[in-house]
Amino acid sequence: MLGAYGGSAPGYRLTSFLIDGDCALDAGALTETLSPAAQRRIRRVLLTHAHFDHITSLPFLVANLHGAEPPIEIVAPPPVLEAVRRHVFNGATWPDFARIPSARRPTIRYRPLEEGKPFDAGAFSVTAYPVHHVVPTYGYVVSADGVSVVFSGDTAPTERLWHAARRAEGVEAVFLECSFSDREKTLAEDSQHLTPDLVAGELPKLPPAVPVFLYHVKPLSLVRIRREVAALGTPRLRLLESETAFRFGGSRRRAAASS
Repeated sequence: MLGAYGGSAPGYRLTSFLIDGDCALDAGALTETLSPAAQRRIRRVLLTHAHFDHITSLPFLVANLHGAEPPIEIVAPPPVLEAVRRHVFNGATWPDFARIPSARRPTIRYRPLEEGKPFDAGAFSVTAYPVHHVVPTYGYVVSADGVSVVFSGDTAPTERLWHAARRAEGVEAVFLECSFSDREKTLAEDSQHLTPDLVAGELPKLPPAVPVFLYHVKPLSLVRIRREVAALGTPRLRLLESETAFRFGGSRRRAAASS
């Protein structure tokens, strides 16, 4: 996790995950956290949606990787790709790197995902499911070697992603948004986000006994959210900070190798 927050302030980096070093999931803070060498390793950027806090560093990453071969893949269901194409890489807001250096040798290539259909992302697969937000937004089940991790994207209470998560093989973690405090519940509901109380309502829908890592906290709400999460008394809930590393599936892979 390169960036854990849903707002920007010194010390609070916007939402960004890096999977296996070569796939970014959302792009809030890629260029401010990764060295140029690490940026060059990225082969694809998977987007949950096109809100600015999830794509802030994408234009700068693409500019840094100008002329990359093969092109960097921007991966998402069509509504997200269309928003990025129309409003970001449109030749006005930012250069159209789908045509730079040339249409035959672009820096980026858009890869549309079909909802509910696994997409081969190298060493793992990703499957998109719609969640409830104010713009088209998707959560992802990321799977490899019989192990899965679930990323919610920005969402209000939702269903289809959790249905898929309960059916996924070997779920070891859920990364779940929690943007506002319970005191801001009306704002959360209007903007289709979660609070600690709403998170508690989602827990019965999730795979049981799996750790749930909370991210996308608004910096000005952090102190209250921390208190409210602690008051829930639910050990499986953990509030995340930026630049935190995770390793999943190690015991399963070692067992498979020795069998």
